[in-house]
Amino acid sequence: MSVPPIEQLNGAEATVFIEAVNTLFETAPPLADRLLQARPYKSYTQLIDLAESVCLGTDLTEQDKLDIINAHPRIGENKTNLSAMSLKEQGYNTRQGSESEQDRQVNATLAELNKEYENTYGFKFVIFVAGRPRSEIIPLIRERIASNNKEQEMKTGMTDMMLIARDRLKKATGEAQS
Repeated sequence: MSVPPIEQLNGAEATVFIEAVNTLFETAPPLADRLLQARPYKSYTQLIDLAESVCLGTDLTEQDKLDIINAHPRIGENKTNLSAMSLKEQGYNTRQGSESEQDRQVNATLAELNKEYENTYGFKFVIFVAGRPRSEIIPLIRERIASNNKEQEMKTGMTDMMLIARDRLKKATGEAQS
């Protein structure tokens, strides 16, 4: 994964800009459009800071928020539906035929919990996995379902999306953020 220099991103065509930003975010149009319109950026950190401000602010409609959070893949999603970054972040072994019975069981449990979460809140469960095994996410999603606080869950999901973007930036640049 790599991102172009910020100066190049600032001058890129809209499609190129959005493709590059998709490296950091699973970007939905409401976020991508706002980020595109706000160019130029001094740094990727500034871009992510703006994305966070937009996602956690009050200017988005409820539908915009749903579009943004639902652009993110489900934890434990079928590998064929995940980006290369999501595969790595969720701890999948990318070799063909390497899924163990334990992996299948964990993914089946996550699929059930994702469905329960989405039925409870109306949007996808998003969490910054940070290299944890998917099995460690199971009690966390259960806790978040039990909290039954839609507004807090939306905020938590958006915050975790920004943590993911910051982690992806760090990996893409090989540097800590400034």
